[in-house]
Amino acid sequence: MYTFALLWLLLGSHALKADLLPLQPLIDAAAIGAELMPPAGRYQGPVMIEKKITIDGRNGVTIDSAGQGSVIYLDSDGVVLRNLHLTGSGESHNDIDAGVQVRGDFNVIKDNMIDDTLFGIDLGESKFNIIRRNHIRSKDVELGVRGDSIRLWYSFNNKILDNTVRDSRDMVAWYSGDNIFRGNEISGGRYSLHFMYSRSNLVEDNHFARNSVGIFLMYSDGITVRNNYIANASGATGVGIGFKETSGVTIENNRILYCATALYIDVSPYEPETTNLIEGNLLAFNNIGIRFLNDWQGNHFHANRFKGNISQVIVSGAGSANRNVWQGNYWDDYDGFDRDNNGVGDHPYELYAYADRFWMDVPGAQFFKGSPLLEVIDFLEKLVPFSEPKLILRDDKPQLRQETAG
Repeated sequence: MYTFALLWLLLGSHALKADLLPLQPLIDAAAIGAELMPPAGRYQGPVMIEKKITIDGRNGVTIDSAGQGSVIYLDSDGVVLRNLHLTGSGESHNDIDAGVQVRGDFNVIKDNMIDDTLFGIDLGESKFNIIRRNHIRSKDVELGVRGDSIRLWYSFNNKILDNTVRDSRDMVAWYSGDNIFRGNEISGGRYSLHFMYSRSNLVEDNHFARNSVGIFLMYSDGITVRNNYIANASGATGVGIGFKETSGVTIENNRILYCATALYIDVSPYEPETTNLIEGNLLAFNNIGIRFLNDWQGNHFHANRFKGNISQVIVSGAGSANRNVWQGNYWDDYDGFDRDNNGVGDHPYELYAYADRFWMDVPGAQFFKGSPLLEVIDFLEKLVPFSEPKLILRDDKPQLRQETAG
């Protein structure tokens, strides 16, 4: 367990700013289990909490760390922090200078405003905490050197609910499992949500827009991602949802719109005899609907809607995506009919790579994707093929009604 003792000795000795009131004596004097409601005003941080208490700022209390360390060090269980304004942390990534550093269980941090802090809320080896309805904004520095809005490290069974994040770096979970991320709204960051070596987490009902990446799963199995809105991950490396060496995930009923790549799949699923289920999602108005980094298998695509994407599915290299399962998806470029009016196309949807194979295999050629010359060559190859086209995928039961495909 990380200890704050040395940091506290170093940071607690700095002089009290003239315009800030002392808060640590009030905390020290409070009885275990007490509810502390300081008078409205600006108070000096950092402060240390080592016992079960409730601090309610009633939206009138600011704790300002004046550029020193974290604003609050929480090293206890059962603490409640609510209706506070936390600001002015230090700038050390090594020390994880944050609005709140949490090293305890069953704490509740809710309805706080956290700004001008490097990290927002950091959970380290902490369980069963609730982080709810906080507004978090990082320091006004370049994106890559901002801290994370909410960071979990070896932390389990926490609930990250209904937080609003603006202009931080990532929300990230390292080696953390069985957590719930629900109802959060994140914009202006790098990774809306990033998992590393983290299993069995639930991500649902979030709104992620105008970030470099929506959700990325790296070496993180058994995760469910559902009912999220992900949009405008539109930079050169913009991805809605990405998987790398990730198995046993469920991606369902998400809306992924206006991204450079909606789904990015790299050696996933990784574990033998496992599958990834991608079902009921809307992938619309993206440059690429699904990008496979390699010829891989084990993904099941069912009842998804592919609409308005420049390219529906591509596979880097000379591979195909047809070793995966494609069934009952809606494809807006399907060129068949439904003569028996059962909502299913009379013949399979087949996607071939013609001249566009060139830009898939030669990265520099992607600059010319959509250019008149390449589009004309592609059209002529489809009309009268002068090379053997590559079958990318076949969906034997393409849906012709969007409402039946998710």
